[in-house]
Amino acid sequence: MEIAPVARCEACPHVADVLPAQKCKLGDKCVKAHSGRQIDRFFRTNPELAEGYLHDEFWERRAIAVGYAPRDSIGELATDPDEIVRRAVAMRLPPEALDGMRKDPDREVRIAVAQRIIPDRLETMIGDADYMVRMVVARRIPHGKLPRLIGDEDREVRKIVAEQLPTFYLARLIEDPDAEVRRIVAGRALPQDAERMLNDPDWTVRFAAVGRVSRDAAHQLLADPEPDVRRAAWQKIEGGGE
Repeated sequence: MEIAPVARCEACPHVADVLPAQKCKLGDKCVKAHSGRQIDRFFRTNPELAEGYLHDEFWERRAIAVGYAPRDSIGELATDPDEIVRRAVAMRLPPEALDGMRKDPDREVRIAVAQRIIPDRLETMIGDADYMVRMVVARRIPHGKLPRLIGDEDREVRKIVAEQLPTFYLARLIEDPDAEVRRIVAGRALPQDAERMLNDPDWTVRFAAVGRVSRDAAHQLLADPEPDVRRAAWQKIEGGGE
């Protein structure tokens, strides 16, 4: 196991200015320590020095410096060899400056980009290889482009799509292969679309659909094999809406 070098004040370039001003302290706030907490405390006290460490050989020092350096000085670190540094850059660059990071090889970096980039520029991330990136895209992309995710291979992405789609698009998810997706659809669908789901093989979908259909349509479920569905149908008929 490699042991991190111990910081030494006499070898530090700040020994003649920062140390006498009591703006650093060995073992507490020290830029030369191999301790994220100490480095962060150092830059918090001396943010004007952060830019000088953007190209430091230690990845954690670079990553922390990104958080304190002027934003216009960190752009070139978007291609830093360390993904944690690139993630820090993605969290600080202006949203309009993130286009070049949409295809970063690290999923966590792409998630950070998807969370912050201008929504109108998310379209190129719809086909991202990682479902967690696509989940963020589904939550933020303009509704007009959301239908492109209706056939996503991952259930969790389609669940978000079902929650976000305008109701007049939901008919395209009525026959989704996953019951959890269909249940979300049934709970939001237009009455005529919800009625098509009253014969769904999953009882939780039928239960959700009852609340969206007319009282006349609810009669179809009075003989449903599931007691909760029959009860919901009776409640609908007895006064739960039109």
